[in-house]
Formats: sequence, structure tokens, C-alpha cells
Amino acid sequence: MASTSSFAPPKLSDFILTERLGSGTYATVYKAYRKGNSREVVAVKVVGKKTLNKASTENLLTEIEILKTVRHPHIVQLKDFQWDAENIYLILEWCSGGDLSCFIRSRRILPESVTRRFLQQIACALQFLHERNISHLDLKPQNILLSGSILKLADFGFAQYMSPWDEQSVLRGSPLYMAPEMVCRRQYDSRVDLWSVGVILYEALFGRAPFASKSYAELEEKIRSNQPIELPPGARVSKDCRDLLLRLLERNPDARITFAEFFTHPFVDMEHMPTAESIVKAKKLVLQAVQKDQEGERSAALSLYCSALEHFVPAIYYETNCQRKEALRQKVRQYVSRAEELKALVASDNRLSFEQARTSRDILREMSKDQPRLLAALEMASTAIAKEESGSDDLEALDMYQQCLGELLLGLAGWVHELIWKISPMEEVE
Repeated sequence: MASTSSFAPPKLSDFILTERLGSGTYATVYKAYRKGNSREVVAVKVVGKKTLNKASTENLLTEIEILKTVRHPHIVQLKDFQWDAENIYLILEWCSGGDLSCFIRSRRILPESVTRRFLQQIACALQFLHERNISHLDLKPQNILLSGSILKLADFGFAQYMSPWDEQSVLRGSPLYMAPEMVCRRQYDSRVDLWSVGVILYEALFGRAPFASKSYAELEEKIRSNQPIELPPGARVSKDCRDLLLRLLERNPDARITFAEFFTHPFVDMEHMPTAESIVKAKKLVLQAVQKDQEGERSAALSLYCSALEHFVPAIYYETNCQRKEALRQKVRQYVSRAEELKALVASDNRLSFEQARTSRDILREMSKDQPRLLAALEMASTAIAKEESGSDDLEALDMYQQCLGELLLGLAGWVHELIWKISPMEEVE
């Protein structure tokens, strides 16, 4: 079915292998075209049988088994596998954008917004694998491919089925991205993938891995060190991004962020990652916003418009058709414009409410001469309004408003009780 030589790519009955894309210890990857009318482009991973030992054979069989069963938009698809006397061939989905390592190098560093979009896709794939007890164990930018703006995890040569309680001690992966427990040849589990994600995130943001070294000995020394990971001097990243980075790059796996915490972390924000569902969620929320707007419920409408926009932005990012993308942008501009109008109206309503509240305070002050609770509530309300207007501490203002309401209700109840007591004797006289 196929033959190979030192220079020419192997020959397959159904495919024409062309340029070599890369090679490793056990395999070489070629770009290829399917013969026939479709001329489908694929990547063919060629593994020479003579290069395989027992361990690498087991790894290859596990890779085939895993890729045969998983289907996910952010994992490279195995289309077929074949073999002959000399080689084993994995026919894989073609990704035209190269790998993430080349993408980072070509731009030196990536903006936090772009890094976040990429991280969301990696997290989505890892969540899918984690639910099936699959650990990749060789996550690095070279093993993450791009197809347009879509990332796909690739090269499952070291992947294993691992339950959360399973531990391994075999050295796997690339030293620069290996977790300390693996480099130190201690028992490790699936949490090593989280460390690797941290290294990838660090490299995307700062253009180099946290343990970039000139030699393996220097690298090993840095990884084995007990010094906590620090961000580069002058690093300008958001609070959420910094928090996630340092929790992923925690040397002690027991103190490292868990998978559950990672998937729900505010920087990852998987709720708003670009997917086919983004536009569905956005349209549902904007219909509710329009309805509340028509009913005159400005504050509720504003909140719903803002929630809708949080899904419209990823929907635009996900859309590949240029015309539909531009139509979405125009719609979003309209919703943003209306949200700004509502924001101004709500602010105006709030100012009016504050003025009314001041007038009401004067009236209540007269009512509450003999009611200490009402006096305390009014003083608290005055302080809360002052804090809100100054913008010094909104959370404290909210807390004071809540306390104020409690005191106010109790005070009013006492005041009403006194009025009833005063009115009742008069009614009896009449």
C-alpha cells in the first residue's frame, strides 16, 4: 500500500503526501491531499514501525483509541488510520494556521483580550477531556494548532486515561512546560495539565516561558527551586488574569487551582466564550430588553441590554461570514446606543429619587421625634447617599442602605403603633 525512502514522502493509495510539516523521535507529519474530486487537505502523521519500542507502541495505540472516540471543535479530529509493512499513518484534520508557538513568535506578545479568547478554547477542550478522565500530558504551544481563529489541541502521543485519583511517575512531555512534580520525578496526576496551561498563558502574555533557560540543567534548577513564580517587572495584566496565572503556576499541586475552579474562574469566563450558542443567548436577552424598554422599565431594560451585549461580542468573534459579521456589528451599535440613552435616563431618575429622598427625610424627621430607630435609619440613609454620590465606596453604601431599610421598617412599625394607640381613644369618645 505504501513505500518510503530517505528523501521522498511515503506513498498512500488514497492520498498524495507533499511538504513535510515537522518531525519528532517517532513520527513525521506531512501535508497531504485526498485523491479524487474532493482534493480534501489533511495532515498525515507517519510513524515508522522500526522506531517504536514497547512504551511508544502503547502510547500510539492510546493516542489512536482516544482520538477515535473524541469529537470536539477544539480538538484535532482523527479522520482515519492505516498501516503497511513499514509505517502507521494517522490521517488528521488539516489546520491551516500553523501552531500557537509560531503565532506567538510572529507577534512577540499577545494582547490580554486575544489571550483570553485562546484560553477559553483551551479550557473548553480540557473540560471535555476532563469529563472523560483523559489527560493530555504534553500541553505546549507547538501542540496547539490554529484553524483561522479557532484553536485545536493536537498530538495526543502522551495522553492517558487518568481518573482524578490516578497517579503516574513516567516522565512525559516537554521539560519547559512540565509541572515541577513531574520534573522532580514525584508521583503526579492530571493536575500537571493545569501547570502547562499556566506556562502557555504566561508565554502568550509575556513572549517567553517563566523558566526560559539556556540549558536543560539551568531549566531543571529553576523548576526545582522553591521560589514562587513572579510576573515580569512592570507586567500590565488585569487582576483576574494575574490571579489565574499565579494559581496555575503554583509549584505544590495540592495548592494549585483545581479543574473545577479553573473552569469557573472569572478570567476564563466560559459563560461568555464565543460559540454557536452565543448568538442564541444574545437574541433571547435582547428581546427581553426591548420588551422591558417598551414597558418603561428602564433599569431592567438597561441591565438586559448589557447582558445581551456580553453575548453579542463573542457572537461577532465566532461568526466567520463577513456580511453576517458586519450586520451583527450594526445591530450591536444600535443596542449600545440605546443602552447609553437608558443609562442617562436611569441616572436622571436616580438623581430625582435622591432629591425626593431628601424631602422625605425632612418629613420623616418630624414624624420620628420620639422614635430613635427612625432617627438612626435617617442618619444612616444620609451617609449612604453621600457615599454613593461621591462614588467612594459603592459596596459600603449598598450595605448601609440595607441596614437603613431594616431600621426604617422597625421604626415605622413603632410609629404606626403609636398613631393607632392615639387614634383609638378618640374613636371610643365619639
